[in-house]
Amino acid sequence: MTYNLDELKKRSAVANTSHNIRNNLQPAPKHEKVPESSKNITDITRTHRTAYVIFFSLLLDLLAFTMILPLLPSLLEYYRKNDNQLYGYLANSIKQFQVWIGAPERFTSVLFGGALGSMFSFLQFLSSPIVGALSDYYGRKPLMLLCATGIAASYGIWAYSESFLLFVIARFVGGISKGNVSLCMAVITDVSNQQNRGKAMALVGIAFSLGFIAGPMIGAMFSRFSDKTGTLWFFAPAMFAMLLAVADILFLAVCMKETLPKEKRSNRIINSLSHAIDHISIRALFRFSAVENLSQKDVRSLRSLGVTYFLYLFLYSGLEFTVTFLMYHKFGYTSIDQAKVFLTTGVLMALLQGSVVRRLPDRLVKTSAVFGLYLIIPAFIIVGLAESSLMLYLGMILFAISTAFVVTCMTTITSKYGDFHQKGTVLGVFRSLGALARAVGPIVASVAFWGVGARVTYIAGGMLLLWPALMLQYLKL
Repeated sequence: MTYNLDELKKRSAVANTSHNIRNNLQPAPKHEKVPESSKNITDITRTHRTAYVIFFSLLLDLLAFTMILPLLPSLLEYYRKNDNQLYGYLANSIKQFQVWIGAPERFTSVLFGGALGSMFSFLQFLSSPIVGALSDYYGRKPLMLLCATGIAASYGIWAYSESFLLFVIARFVGGISKGNVSLCMAVITDVSNQQNRGKAMALVGIAFSLGFIAGPMIGAMFSRFSDKTGTLWFFAPAMFAMLLAVADILFLAVCMKETLPKEKRSNRIINSLSHAIDHISIRALFRFSAVENLSQKDVRSLRSLGVTYFLYLFLYSGLEFTVTFLMYHKFGYTSIDQAKVFLTTGVLMALLQGSVVRRLPDRLVKTSAVFGLYLIIPAFIIVGLAESSLMLYLGMILFAISTAFVVTCMTTITSKYGDFHQKGTVLGVFRSLGALARAVGPIVASVAFWGVGARVTYIAGGMLLLWPALMLQYLKL
């Protein structure tokens, strides 16, 4: 979310000045200090200490989470060659169809990778609202610790996943425990106000940027010094990820204070869970049913924004997920080579988000989102047509520029709808639509990659992205 901090400071200063004038008309009680306007503004806009705790917790979580990105193609190749149980059974089940469409056997790992990616995101889509509802009743800290424990357990299972079945179980446990991201947003909402929430949310964005810059590099370094011909060659990176997760648990246990006092919690757990259903029901999501007392015009605008966002992330997430397999199979990139690409795009996104996107005036937010949506079209087409590393990097740089603008700007547009007490619900539904899109996109793109190849998949995906771009451009807000 983007907030105009200078404007908020001006408004706070005017309000405080008026308050002081009224106070000066009455005799001030003895021994009572009249607060200074500048001090009040500082107190209002200062970022709460807990926001920094959340930043560090998220950073530890994302470093562990992103380590697997450059390792995933090699991991699935390992199971393709060494697992004759679940992987072999699934591969034999699709053998006839694979021969019929002429898909190379080595692309089977892309198909299974897409299935795992979609499973992980779908579990996150289901668990996030439920975890949020439980935290409304039990408090934020117990659920944060529970999620962190589940994430650590998933890395422990991965470390010993000699079979593909164990690796699937590890991803299942990790996906169902990934409600911690939405909980972090809830914690920041608890400890911030309208004046300083933008700064607190910016810390979350910085944590994501740093995680996606450093995490893949750490994973690639482990991969570089691993003997991939041996059994459990991924034990070291998995254990390192688990150590990061355990460090996160200890950090939260010691440093995080409960942000939802008992008097503000939900009185009945069934009420919280029933509200969470509105974030899981697909029909209710697209209709924004959880948001009440909005004008028909605003509801129509929100629904159009929701559809646009879903279509964008559905196409975007599928192509984003399969790009590691494209680099591995088409360009023969090692984990280090892939990490360099992630480093380049991550640094560029972080620079743009920190220097440009956060400072966009309101009048340019929609224009910037439309610009980003149009820019992603040539980005994916260039990646699909790329025959050299130079063209691949060009496409990925355009991809990074687009990514820096679209989600942040569309979230900012959406956050303008509803009263102050409704914004959390509006953004919750909006994020759930994004999670649903990420649950469907990877498997669809992976099936296309497996069936018709990378070139057709990326060119077709890029052209289809014209649809949400046109929708947003002509949407009347």
